[in-house]
Amino acid sequence: MEDQPHRAPRKFDYRKILLVGIGVVLFFLVMDLNSRLNELNRLSEQRGHSATQVAVLQSTLNNLETQMYYSTSVSAVEQWAYEEGHMSRPGDNVIIPVAPPGSTPAPVFEPTPTPQPVSNWDIWMALILNK
Repeated sequence: MEDQPHRAPRKFDYRKILLVGIGVVLFFLVMDLNSRLNELNRLSEQRGHSATQVAVLQSTLNNLETQMYYSTSVSAVEQWAYEEGHMSRPGDNVIIPVAPPGSTPAPVFEPTPTPQPVSNWDIWMALILNK
């Protein structure tokens, strides 16, 4: 046993341990940075989508406000009175179209009823049972 060379006990190389520790810490920092960048991209996309929705809703609100202000205006009331209310102002000459005498009225077309198809089974049952 004396023939084998005696090995000296290995010393701890603190520099290697320190480098491995720094490498592990850097690895976790890079992983954290990656997850934060992914979250940033997701939130930026969500912000863009929300901004689009807000713009559409703001446009709708502006349109509805415009319609509301117009509907309470005098010109809108006058337009409704002339077109749908069949009203007139004092001094207006109301003209009601009347058909000339002796003209034939427009024919009224009534749809002809279409026969409902009857299945062969119903025909045979009617013949057999006299219904």
